[in-house]
Amino acid sequence: MKVKSTFLDDFISLFYPELCPGCGKNLFKNENVICTDCIYHLPYTNFHEDPENRVAKQLWGRIPFQMAASYLYFRKGSRVQNMLHQFKYNNRPDIGLRLGEMYGLVLSKSGLFNAAHYIIPVPLHPAKLKKRGYNQSAYFAEGLSGSLNIPVLANGLKRLAATETQTKKSRFVRYENMKDVFDPAQKEQLQDKHILLVDDVITTGATIEACALELLKLNGTQVSIATIAFTD
Repeated sequence: MKVKSTFLDDFISLFYPELCPGCGKNLFKNENVICTDCIYHLPYTNFHEDPENRVAKQLWGRIPFQMAASYLYFRKGSRVQNMLHQFKYNNRPDIGLRLGEMYGLVLSKSGLFNAAHYIIPVPLHPAKLKKRGYNQSAYFAEGLSGSLNIPVLANGLKRLAATETQTKKSRFVRYENMKDVFDPAQKEQLQDKHILLVDDVITTGATIEACALELLKLNGTQVSIATIAFTD
């Protein structure tokens, strides 16, 4: 049965090959979602090795946090942009899951993010969730969870209002756009807990800031931050 399945898979792949979302090349059998060449050449930030990294500096003075880091640099026309576009808009949640697994292994080895009690993804508004079909940050959270062995609270935050796209908005306008948008959904459960707050991309940090400020209103709560990419 296994041989038949493999033969059928090989036959189907002739007409519908699995392509790497970063470079568009065919994946080999032993490659999982992202090709080896992309994995080797992705622009890794290594921010987890530096407590004074660019994500951390961007958030200094805005929110009190324990650790903050991003996995990759986001640049226009790059493999990372290709991956994130496929991930968010082309029904490819497996990309976020895979990147989460990869980053989770990196963070697990560092030992700096292992103290979190829960992983909470930045939520989508129900209308956008219905349109897209999934919350991309939740899949990234699931990938991290599998490698870090930290449970995900997929509905730990709820989004109270839909907001306009943040693209091309200034930092101040982005912050004003996100004020009073989020609310912790499980307040008692989150008290005295360390939360790893995750999102796909951090640009000005306005969304992360808005989410973290609401979590930090809870008694004894601490926050760390991890994203797939940092806009370079």
